[in-house]
Amino acid sequence: MEKPRDGGARHDVVVVGAGAAGLACAGDLCAAGLRVALLEAGDTVGGRMRTDRVAGFTADRGFQVFNTSYPQVKRRVDLRALRLRPFTPGVLVHTERGRRRFTDPLRRPADVRDLLPGRLASGRDLLALLALSGRDALAPAAVLRRGADGTAREALAAAGVSPRLVETFFRPFLSGVFLEDRLETSARFFHLVWRSMLRGTLCLPAEGIGAVPAQLAARLPPGVARTGTVVSALTPGGVVLPDGRELRSRAVVVATGQRVAAELLPGLRVPDGRTVTTLYHATARPPLDEPVLLVDSRRRFLNSCVLTAVQPGFSSDGRALVSTSVLGSPGPADTAAVLAALGEAYGTDTGDWEPVHRVTVPDALPAMPGPAPLSRTARWAHGRYVCGDHRATGSLQGALASGTRAARTVLEDLRAGAV
Repeated sequence: MEKPRDGGARHDVVVVGAGAAGLACAGDLCAAGLRVALLEAGDTVGGRMRTDRVAGFTADRGFQVFNTSYPQVKRRVDLRALRLRPFTPGVLVHTERGRRRFTDPLRRPADVRDLLPGRLASGRDLLALLALSGRDALAPAAVLRRGADGTAREALAAAGVSPRLVETFFRPFLSGVFLEDRLETSARFFHLVWRSMLRGTLCLPAEGIGAVPAQLAARLPPGVARTGTVVSALTPGGVVLPDGRELRSRAVVVATGQRVAAELLPGLRVPDGRTVTTLYHATARPPLDEPVLLVDSRRRFLNSCVLTAVQPGFSSDGRALVSTSVLGSPGPADTAAVLAALGEAYGTDTGDWEPVHRVTVPDALPAMPGPAPLSRTARWAHGRYVCGDHRATGSLQGALASGTRAARTVLEDLRAGAV
């Protein structure tokens, strides 16, 4: 093999991948005074947190929401600068008896009628929900992390939630959260997610979800982040680029998605990924004027919402933009069936809805079948580290926390002279 050419000055650390984890890691390393190169193969930072401008609409790279309760978000992100607008607390559930509202009675006491016994849940279910939500909302996250693990379905059963409510609400709703419809995801992760929803507010930034990583990147020193820079392999002295140049560094952090991480770090075990497709439709009249998430008890789609009811600026011509997500990658017949289901769920004719965008995201989330570890070590080998949501919980909080952990480990090793 030809020896790589010298790519210039040596860095303390090269971080490969400028998604949320890589940005957090690079930011902490730069703050510690290290010379850092953050290399991103794509044309912009953010990884899966991307926003497209399509036919006059703002459409995220798959449906994504921003949760204000995450500790890493509070630490790193200027929320005011994002110009956030919230979703209505709660969810609309399309059932055989029409739409029902599952809401937080503490935030929307006027909307609790569908939680009355005999409508969406039984009296026993309401008591179980009260106990489950009270525990998860009030308990420190560390306590939930140390709890016994299993699956989300087992956690709901242990909490006393009836199979009927699981099938009517929790399974349809959580399918869109975990991108799997069997409720096999880690029980501990379920409790943490439920906690974050009870304590936080789900929002959308005015410029789309891509504004979040853009803000993190803007805080890096000039020249640290380099887009359009593919890393072909790791070398004993750094990384090698496709043109044969070697960027030398004392340490390398691989902060890519799980597939690329496994290629760059042979032997690294990574979880399977969940694939989701988001369909975007434009319509002259919004099927709902409310910024609320709609799910289907028959699970013909994961979730749907009128994005322009949340952020009117997502449309340049006044038309409504509807986002709908489904598992996998549906074919034409499946897409037509989804549109028909949307017509039923929204109670409107979808025949004139214009398809304006479609995004399929492979590995949108790492699979976390319970029991599962909520975090993994960042240290892979001598001078080699790894981070990303596949090394933690599949969330923005998990990705940022994993990047934080990797930076801390690198700094410990550098100061100890271990690399």
